[in-house]
Amino acid sequence: MRPPPHILVVNGIKVRRPVFVLAAPHSGADLLARALKRSPGFHVTMGRAAVAHVVYAFARRPSIAGRGMGATRVLRDAMAESWQIVPGACEECPAPCREAGGVTGAGPCVASGSVVRFGDASPDLLYSASVLLQAFPDARFVQLIRDGRDVAADMLADPASLTWFKPAMLSDETEFPNPFLGVNSGEHRERWKAMPTAGKCALRWRSAVRLSASLHQELPREQLLTLRYEDLASSPAEALEGLSGFLETRVPKIALLGRNVPKVGVWRTRLRGQDAELVAKVAREELTRLGYASS
Repeated sequence: MRPPPHILVVNGIKVRRPVFVLAAPHSGADLLARALKRSPGFHVTMGRAAVAHVVYAFARRPSIAGRGMGATRVLRDAMAESWQIVPGACEECPAPCREAGGVTGAGPCVASGSVVRFGDASPDLLYSASVLLQAFPDARFVQLIRDGRDVAADMLADPASLTWFKPAMLSDETEFPNPFLGVNSGEHRERWKAMPTAGKCALRWRSAVRLSASLHQELPREQLLTLRYEDLASSPAEALEGLSGFLETRVPKIALLGRNVPKVGVWRTRLRGQDAELVAKVAREELTRLGYASS
């Protein structure tokens, strides 16, 4: 049962129908955030410290997210802090967020008088989706699904992603099942530690995709839009037309054009030997199970 509506006011603006972008790592959430930041009336944040602290606490210890209204209040307060539009606020944002907002000085990326809606596309926000829905019952969620082979290839080239795969991550205090790392049982702890890094990437992607599939089944169509990254990359105008209709605002496609857009099929040149076989097997089986075509 959902809690009663909570009125949240940020900079004198009532938060209505906030938008949250959910995805596995390297699945395009940052690109959609960039597009939303350029949409009329939106203030979208990406990875502010207040939000990241809560998100990773929930991700590493899933039981925290199940502690009723306490978890809801914590996440709602973190979002409210992140969305504050004050001088110097953008200096606390990670570089991708500042760059996406075109921040060159000390001022905020938006003027408070122009904002009518808020959003967040922090990394790994997916693991807080259930709490976000309790905190913001009228929220809109946009989730991206990308082929696990490309995700794993990009994760293997990203030092920040690889830090999560150190053996110490599965300590005696780790909770199971652990969707963040894709490990279902403590019995698998040693197997996970001995697994090639590519396999750990594949498990993390698979777990994220399964969470996305669960949301797809649970949320009504008016609250959740699921996009395939491959469609976004090949037909950005068409994909953003659907997104614009879902959010009832114009989402520009200019943010999706450029050299930094992750390519489709990069795994063919980046994954080799056993890594390619392992990741491809996991990706093929999972995408087939969920009804997505895989080539």
